[in-house]
Amino acid sequence: MAEIREECASSKHHMIGGDGPNSYARNSAYQKELLVSAHDLLQQLISKHLDTDSTHDTFRIADLGCSVGGNAFLAVENMIGAVERRYKSDGRHVPEFHVFFNDVIGNDFNTLFKQFPASRSYLAAAVPGSFHGRLFPKASIHLAHCSTALHWLSRSPERSNKGRIHYAGAGKEVREAYAAQYERDMNGFLSARGEELVAGGLMVLVLIGYRDGHVLGSDSSIGESFDILGSCLYEMAKMGKIGEEEVDSFNLPFYYPCGAEVENVIEANGVFSVVRKTEMGAPMKGEADPATLVAHMRAVIGVLVEERFGSGVVEDLFKLHLSKTMERARERPFIYETHRREIIHFVLLKRNNPS
Repeated sequence: MAEIREECASSKHHMIGGDGPNSYARNSAYQKELLVSAHDLLQQLISKHLDTDSTHDTFRIADLGCSVGGNAFLAVENMIGAVERRYKSDGRHVPEFHVFFNDVIGNDFNTLFKQFPASRSYLAAAVPGSFHGRLFPKASIHLAHCSTALHWLSRSPERSNKGRIHYAGAGKEVREAYAAQYERDMNGFLSARGEELVAGGLMVLVLIGYRDGHVLGSDSSIGESFDILGSCLYEMAKMGKIGEEEVDSFNLPFYYPCGAEVENVIEANGVFSVVRKTEMGAPMKGEADPATLVAHMRAVIGVLVEERFGSGVVEDLFKLHLSKTMERARERPFIYETHRREIIHFVLLKRNNPS
């Protein structure tokens, strides 16, 4: 029953579907740039560390948290290219590829599959369900990939957080509750993948986070953006458009770890070994104007806002959010201050042989 409750809690943690102006498909350039940035490293490491000793008629790849749009297809093409090169360099027959596109049950898989590349070298299937639990049969996946999705928690910590909608700048109790939820969720993710990946199978993770010694605070770019959004919600509550108690209990289900946190939970879980962990640059630069940032946030959390406060709130909220973000940017251009930006952790894991 616990796994069923977990799925229900996270079933609406998905992006805005379709291909309209507010959709994730039209507002995910940041995630695409991360995939482009990771291309060479991914090619190099998969080609070097992939195990081709066993003969596979079918090579199975799982893209976890695929969402909607062409980014998922770009990630898959990157991985298949690297796998093909490794098989060919070893003088082995290249197997068929079966790719599983996974996201929560509310994800817009119809739009995703309508955008399939005209020609592709793989068979495909949708796998709806939370990646915080099991998705595939035991020892059935050879390569798993999860990019810019693991900061999503399975649920928001149930802590009083009056005046804020996130742990950035919050008190110690709230921060610790978020960190504990992240540890539980990451451990569940790793344990589930440990069941599903073959021995020696690889998993690529691209994680949004911070350097060791830094935490997400109100003085960070993400934290400041969340603070602005929270102030908008409280302003709307004062106008009587939503209830203040509703805002007090609304905590965004995101956690951005430092490198040590990532390594510690992997080591404690014990199912995977870290082959490579490195830092990638966050690519959003001067083009990250307020309108782009707010449109991206709306595509990501618009469904959460609608679920909590109703559909009539979304348009007014993000109009106010844009206005306040533009005002803040004129006062202090926080969105361009690279020393306050998040970083990207690139992690390659290898499934340990069962003891």
